Amino acid sequence: MSSLEISSSSFNRETKLLLSPPLVEDSAFEPSRKDIDEVEEKSKDVINFTAEKLSVDEVSQLVMSPLCGAVSLFVGTTRNNFEGKKVISLEYEAYLPMAKNEVKKICSDIRQKWPVKHIAVFHRLGLVPVSEASIIIAVSSAHRAASLEAVSYAIDTLKAKVPIWKKEIYEESSSWKGNKECFWAPTQ
Repeated sequence: MSSLEISSSSFNRETKLLLSPPLVEDSAFEPSRKDIDEVEEKSKDVINFTAEKLSVDEVSQLVMSPLCGAVSLFVGTTRNNFEGKKVISLEYEAYLPMAKNEVKKICSDIRQKWPVKHIAVFHRLGLVPVSEASIIIAVSSAHRAASLEAVSYAIDTLKAKVPIWKKEIYEESSSWKGNKECFWAPTQ
C-alpha cells in the first residue's frame, strides 16, 4: 500500500471523524486566549551569518506560524563542479556590518511588496563542503504566491547587493568568484 492510498480496513464502523464542531443554534463562539495570541503574533526577521553547518529544518521552523499556509525555501548548496573543474568546497567571506544591514533592507523591501509573516536568511561563512548549504532563505505567508515571490526576490537581491565573496576550491587550485549580479562587479 502506498502512502497516498487509504485502506478501508484502517477504519472500523465505530470510528467517527469529527471534521468540524457541531453547530448549536444561538451559541456564540468565544475565542480562547491562545487564538487571540496567534492573531497578534508579531512578524519577525531572523538574519544569521555563521560558520556552523546550516539546517533546513531549523531555519524552516523559525518561520512556521499557525496563521500561514505556506513556507517557501531557497537552499543554495555547493555543487561538485564548475566549468569542467572538480570543486572540493566553497569558502565565503563577508563584510558583516554591511551584509547584515543589506539583508535587513531586503527584508524590509519584501514586507513592502508582499504580505509575508516571517523571514529567515541564514548564510554560511568559511568553508562549505560539496552538498552542504551555503544559504537558506525561508519565508512564510498565508498563501504560496507571496512567499514564493519573496524568496526569489530575496536571493536575487542578496546576490546583487550584499557584500559576500565566494572562493571556489578545486582539486589543484582555487579562484575567487564575483557575483555577476552584484552592482559593484566590473562590466565586460
